[in-house]
Amino acid sequence: MSIRMNPYLTFDGRSKEAVHFYEKALGGQVLGIMTFGDMPADPNHPVTEEMKDRVMHALLKVGDTELMFSDTFPGMPYQPGGDTVQIAIHPEEEARAREIFSALEDGGQVVMPLQKTDWSPLYGIVKDKFGVTFQVNVPGEQPQQ
Repeated sequence: MSIRMNPYLTFDGRSKEAVHFYEKALGGQVLGIMTFGDMPADPNHPVTEEMKDRVMHALLKVGDTELMFSDTFPGMPYQPGGDTVQIAIHPEEEARAREIFSALEDGGQVVMPLQKTDWSPLYGIVKDKFGVTFQVNVPGEQPQQ
């Protein structure tokens, strides 16, 4: 039996902005964005004007990984960011790692600058403008077994 997992990011009305930001920063491809207004009308669950433009589900393909997105309902509790879950990115080239880190840093905050570590020729941590924390890690030489 195989299993796949992927990050699912939730925002308070900023999912469209986030999807396009990550599309550019990570070199991804938007595969779809569906808003609550795109859904068929249901008189039992009416969608307010405020909800129509919020993202019900969006999908961004980055390499072999899929990132999914949605917005909260207006007025629902929302706590951005947090450090309990981080997204690790492993570009093979240092130049690409620097590009990604720089793009994520725009409007965000560097937690640990890109630098050589014991396990990587280039590693750093950045919290982006949406409060999502990324670890950018260029894989180092793997010891021979």
